[in-house]
Order: sequence, then C-alpha cells, then structure tokens
Amino acid sequence: MLKHSSVWAAIDKLATGKSLSRSGLARFCGLDATTFNLSKRFEPSGKPHWPAMLTLSKVLDATGVTMTEFGRMCDECAQQNNDTK
Repeated sequence: MLKHSSVWAAIDKLATGKSLSRSGLARFCGLDATTFNLSKRFEPSGKPHWPAMLTLSKVLDATGVTMTEFGRMCDECAQQNNDTK
C-alpha cells in the first residue's frame, strides 16, 4: 500500500536524481513551481494532501520513470523510513 510520506519522498528522490530542487522538478514537468513545496503536502487542517494523478503522470513522463519504477521507489522510501505498516 502506498503511504503519503513515501510518495512524497519518491518525488523528492526524482528531483534529486535530476539534480533539481522541488520547484525545479515542478517546472521541468511543466507544473507550477510551488507544486511540490513542503507546505502543499498537508491541508491547513493537517489532513495529508496527495499529489494528483495528472501531476504524477506529468512527473513520470518528464523523468522517463514508469509507474512500476515509481512504485518501487515508494517502497524503497517506505523501507528507508521504516514506514511499511
């Protein structure tokens, strides 16, 4: 099962892999520069805000990563953060 923290960690990992900041990755993908800001990852109420499927699609297309590879990255991030439960 995908975890909120693991999905965002995988996006951060994609940015790092391209030698980009979060805002740099967003611009690289044709998104608003603030799309991946830490402040956008939770609603003001504290409820987790998940990236939209269209956003993920743009990220995967721009970076050349498949959904399967992204899923593996999420799993790796979960294991690194002991977030597997």
